[in-house]
Amino acid sequence: MKKSLFFSLLLFACVALGADAPRQIAFERDSNIWIVNVDGTGAKKLTAGVLPSISSDGARVAFNTAEKNGNRHIAVIAVATGETKVFHDVPGDNSFGPAFSPDGSQIVFMQYDGSVWSLGLINSDGTGFHFLKKPAAQGAAFYSPAWASYGKSIFCQYMTKIHRLGLDGASTAEWEIQKVIPNGDMSSSGRIAVSPNGQRLLLGIDMNEEAHRKDWEGPLPAVWMLDLATQKSVRLTPKSLFGWDGCWLDDETMLFISQAAGEKQASLYRLPLTGKDRKLVIKSAGLPTISQ
Repeated sequence: MKKSLFFSLLLFACVALGADAPRQIAFERDSNIWIVNVDGTGAKKLTAGVLPSISSDGARVAFNTAEKNGNRHIAVIAVATGETKVFHDVPGDNSFGPAFSPDGSQIVFMQYDGSVWSLGLINSDGTGFHFLKKPAAQGAAFYSPAWASYGKSIFCQYMTKIHRLGLDGASTAEWEIQKVIPNGDMSSSGRIAVSPNGQRLLLGIDMNEEAHRKDWEGPLPAVWMLDLATQKSVRLTPKSLFGWDGCWLDDETMLFISQAAGEKQASLYRLPLTGKDRKLVIKSAGLPTISQ
């Protein structure tokens, strides 16, 4: 009965949003999950949590619980009703970084068992969990899972290489990061986002460059674009513009997070791939994902 009620509420949420509803961005602010219209209006706090991933239809947001005991679980909230389901049947208490499949039927995420970070796959109703890919060596990891645009494969990285995996976990392609990104690498939090046409990746890169900012510790962050066919890369945020957590608004425009010198909080911006006409979407935001 509980499962039937949950799906009924999700169906109601989809109807309530309507086919003509504006696209929405889910983002993180102060350990809470928020949504906002793509033009920056109508911001609304949904629930406590981090690392949101909004479904393509905008009806649901997958996220990480932020529990007082330090445990982390995957959860899904219905945007229209607030009905929330926490996935407690996943092994362990450290699941991290969910990402909805394009059709909203599955969620991929990272799962830590005390020695390695593996990739897990689960139906969006919390059933059918299985491991997609486990590292071969202790201490190894797979990070930053991101669905290909048609939902038939998943990209991930482990700081030295980017992998493309089939849904059986087999690696179908790989790219050495230092070969495709000059003078940069990826950390465990470096983000991957696949363009709607499936031809390019946005990559969150830590540059081996001096930040030259008194209010900044750590490497200089930059958003790069990698063309999968040509394997050529382009830096989208220059040295003067610290940028990270990029995602695609459309095939020619990205959303990303930036924080200028002297600012106390990062904000969400939109930027055409031409690098011109950058616009603020909303202040005090992180980790954006967008409905289609």
